[in-house]
Amino acid sequence: MSSETQIRHFALQGVACAGCVRTIEKAMGAQDTIEAFSINFADRSAAVQSAESPEKIISLIEAAGYGAVLLEDEQDQQRVEEAEKAHFRQRVRQSSVALAVGAVMLALGLAGMMPDLSRPTGLFYGTAMGVITLFVMFYSGREIYKGAWKSVRLKSLNMDTLIGLGTGAAWIYSTGLLWLAALNPDAIVGAASHLYYEAAVMILGFILLGQALESRARGQTADALRQLMKLQPAEALRIRESEEKLVPVALLVPGDQVRIRPGESVPVDGRVLDGHSHVDESMLTGESLAVEKQVGDELVGGTLNGSGTLLMKVSQVGKQTVLAQIVESVRQAQNSKPALGRLADRVAAVFVPIVIGIALITALIWWLWGPEPQLTYAIVTMMTVLIVACPCALGLATPMSVMVGVGRAARQGVLIRNGDALQRAQDITAVVLDKTGTITEGKPSVTDQLYLSENYPVDQLNQWISAVEARSEHPLAEAIVQHLGSATQTVEAFNAESGKGVSAQVAGHQLRIGNAVYMHELGVDVSLATNAAHAFSDDAKSLVYVAVESELAALFAVADTVRSDSAAAIRDLKAQGLQVIMLSGDNQATANAVARQVGIDRVIAEVRPEHKLAEVEKLQRSGHVVAMVGDGVNDAPALAQADIGYAIGSGTDIAMATADVTLMAASLQGLVRAIAISRATVSNIKQNLFGAFIYNSLAIPVAAGVLFPATGLLLNPMIAGAAMALSSVTVVSNANRLRWQKLS
Repeated sequence: MSSETQIRHFALQGVACAGCVRTIEKAMGAQDTIEAFSINFADRSAAVQSAESPEKIISLIEAAGYGAVLLEDEQDQQRVEEAEKAHFRQRVRQSSVALAVGAVMLALGLAGMMPDLSRPTGLFYGTAMGVITLFVMFYSGREIYKGAWKSVRLKSLNMDTLIGLGTGAAWIYSTGLLWLAALNPDAIVGAASHLYYEAAVMILGFILLGQALESRARGQTADALRQLMKLQPAEALRIRESEEKLVPVALLVPGDQVRIRPGESVPVDGRVLDGHSHVDESMLTGESLAVEKQVGDELVGGTLNGSGTLLMKVSQVGKQTVLAQIVESVRQAQNSKPALGRLADRVAAVFVPIVIGIALITALIWWLWGPEPQLTYAIVTMMTVLIVACPCALGLATPMSVMVGVGRAARQGVLIRNGDALQRAQDITAVVLDKTGTITEGKPSVTDQLYLSENYPVDQLNQWISAVEARSEHPLAEAIVQHLGSATQTVEAFNAESGKGVSAQVAGHQLRIGNAVYMHELGVDVSLATNAAHAFSDDAKSLVYVAVESELAALFAVADTVRSDSAAAIRDLKAQGLQVIMLSGDNQATANAVARQVGIDRVIAEVRPEHKLAEVEKLQRSGHVVAMVGDGVNDAPALAQADIGYAIGSGTDIAMATADVTLMAASLQGLVRAIAISRATVSNIKQNLFGAFIYNSLAIPVAAGVLFPATGLLLNPMIAGAAMALSSVTVVSNANRLRWQKLS
């Protein structure tokens, strides 16, 4: 991406179906200045990667016949949401008027009070019905008819085209009957005398009601993204020149100091300067336990402070914050389409012309070979086919499920970057896990300690050890200091022996801390710790001996400890039938020891980064669909090669940039959740697509009259309109079921 290129988000207006999306996509695809784009029919949005100005992109969309609004911040999103609510209320009013008028006309018909076109009074009442119907069509359906005319003018047929043709045919046919009755009353007999004004308004009423319900359900679908955007508070308590002032978060800049009081949200990213508290990071990581924060620890904007007060130095603001990047990632993922969705789009793109062709052929067959009155049957069946076959459900099937699935994953600390990752996850057969930082914590810590001398009190000895080790830069020394806590003892004559250990004078005593080789050279007897040392070594732990003067005083075992939930997560993965493999650059003994702790049977150790990639390729050649999980730069090649790459969120930026999915929490339980959500989402997409295809496969032949020869029944156009609206609402409702569905 060039420095001038940006990804901008737009809310689309006037998009009614997958055909509308196709029109905008064709307009975008014809522009060389647009590098990439994605249109989300489910929430009527577009993501456009281009160096062009937002105004030019909006003009391009308007030239295609639709509207667009640039989304830059939460205020823009709120304005769009208010417009959606207003649109919902308008649709409810329009639907109510159409259904009320249609219900009155239908009741009159059922009561045998429809106009008798052979009499002047019947013509008068029929004309009144026609005028009332025309008014309702204008009031309730004007946007649909404008969309239909626009689709014809732009040669891009869509749902509005079908509804406009169907209801327009009903009104034109009925009005034509009135004219014919006025000119030749004897020509109007039997079924040919029926007016279909009530069908036109009832169809509009049902379709508009369906759109209103769909709009309400879409609002629930986008709830996850709205919740993420609202995590950042509007104001922050900034400190400048000893003055505390409540200011809008947008005014904060890197270097500012901010005070975060108990119960307040962290406004932006930064680092703790003073204070101690526990911070709830569950909305970002999915982990319910609050995380302890003290001086030097990082804070992420949008997380919730506990009972302590923190003073923070701002490091990242605006679009550079972790929360902003998460929101961007969720948006991009919700706009992406898995292969199933792209297939549905290709079908939807040609669906409307095919339906119009089927409707015309149906009308021709009834006109040429149908029973009397042929024209009436031809018009009714054509109208019913046009109405029942609107491809709304087909266009909504994939994006609605993707939006809900990606949103649910984000709430649980799983960032899915694209729709293909969702679909591929259901086919995973092998999971390859990096060891350090993925299965383990990624840093050494003291696991065991053994005190062997009665000449020195334990507390006193710990103070001496901590004071000496604080002077060392060795990772094992840092782990011991972290375990024992800081000390204020004065250290003299400090000396480090490379590859062996350190020595120093503390409180008049000579301390030597190091490995067994160092102790042997110093003549320190370590036989008292032999059994413990063997046990610790068998578990691949590093040994640190402590001698005071020439007496062995303590033994520490240090290891990169296994994460508390790694074993349970690996059991869950194996229970799903997945083969779990550890891939590590560490030595074989250490890797085997970790594998035993977590229940992994296959271990590939002592591999360089390029060898990790080769091992993934080998698994793929053997027929496996491979998921790779890692956290470091050395994992990036393997993450890129794997069918799906999962990056641990606590790892490096390059690992997260390479991976398809980021697990924000440093936990393999996030992997289990990610796979479960992916599988549930793909299953939901398949349910929606199956329902949409089955609906159209059954509804179109029935609407065309295939049951008439055997049963004498035709599908009523009003029922066709209700069924079409219901199919869209059903798809949206099934997608929303993902929000609370129990994952296996």
